[in-house]
Amino acid sequence: MRGCGAIRFCLYPASRSASKMAEKSKEAQVLVQRHPRTNLHRNPKKTGIDMTKTALVVGATGIVGSAMTDLLLREGWRVAAMSRTPRARDGVVPIAADLHNAASVRDAVADLLPELVVFATWARQATEAENIRVNSAMVRHVLDAVGPQKSVRHVALVTGTKHYLGPFEAYGKGNLPPTPFHEAQPRLDIDNFYYAQEDEVFAAAARDGFTWSVHRPHTIIGMAVGNAMNMGTTLAVYATICRETGRPFHFPGAETAWNGLLDMTDAGILAEQILWAAQTPAAANTAFNTTNGDVFRWSWLWPRIAAFFNVPAEGFDGTVRPLEQQMADDASVWRDIAARYDLAEPDLSRLASPWHTDADLTRPIEVINDMSNSRRLGFSAFIPTDDAMFALFERLRAARLIP
Repeated sequence: MRGCGAIRFCLYPASRSASKMAEKSKEAQVLVQRHPRTNLHRNPKKTGIDMTKTALVVGATGIVGSAMTDLLLREGWRVAAMSRTPRARDGVVPIAADLHNAASVRDAVADLLPELVVFATWARQATEAENIRVNSAMVRHVLDAVGPQKSVRHVALVTGTKHYLGPFEAYGKGNLPPTPFHEAQPRLDIDNFYYAQEDEVFAAAARDGFTWSVHRPHTIIGMAVGNAMNMGTTLAVYATICRETGRPFHFPGAETAWNGLLDMTDAGILAEQILWAAQTPAAANTAFNTTNGDVFRWSWLWPRIAAFFNVPAEGFDGTVRPLEQQMADDASVWRDIAARYDLAEPDLSRLASPWHTDADLTRPIEVINDMSNSRRLGFSAFIPTDDAMFALFERLRAARLIP
């Protein structure tokens, strides 16, 4: 099998050790239950059931939330998975909630006693002012809802490299800090909803006494359908369309991306770091960059992706060819491909996010994130980015999302 699927678990050793240490800990760990079909959410003091580790994953159907749920289940956690339209899956209790509505969230988590809360979702708005208002409120609604029970020991917030590059309205523009980016660098003097989300976590931690971690991945690749930012799946769909139609597989970005050094984040690595931080006392109340651990140039990776899909690679030739333009009329093309190969998702918009891929591939600077902060504390998980890409492509094929 091509890629790293067969050896993936050996690439993530760090939080496994942390997990074993945590299991030996004699600190009390609280369980939750509210769902009528299981004992997942019920208050153990009221029911007398055995206490165990329980996590609330907010945004459980996204790239990060899905990977986080997978890891928690493997590590023996009970998982309450929150989203607006949760999906049934073995071992997980779905919790439906409208994060924009404080009462909806409060009702959804009534009597829920999570030890760990992972916040891994956001809602894109038309302006950064609206992004700040909406996305900070979503974090606040969750933390206000779970706070009164005092069960939460750790909250992990997933943001990203836009912490250093600025929000969408000013992405990669203006006076940017030098790379590699370090967590201790000061915030940019510009509105950014990531900062507002962090401030909500800090305020709730001061009020309720939990520890926190902030995780700043760069260009997350992983398995999810209907995700707003998904470069790996977008490139897989683009390559498939090029192969099936005979179109050139042009690199869509700028010269800086083609020749500059970059890094990426596999969703599995990010999940490993989140769990490691939650279970490592020395990592408490710290922000962490999160990448695969290698660096690459698109001039190296693009031909490798082309070879995977058996299409000729067309590199950067001096012209930027945005995917949003190249794929503007491809909805019907994808429907035909999906019908031809009996694929599971004929809606192109639920698989590809060309606008986001264009934003990443047209930045004026190379982007590298320093990982020393977590490495010093013992986090050693690593995966080569090309292996992460190939593993994702194999999963997409297995799920009949690409032919």
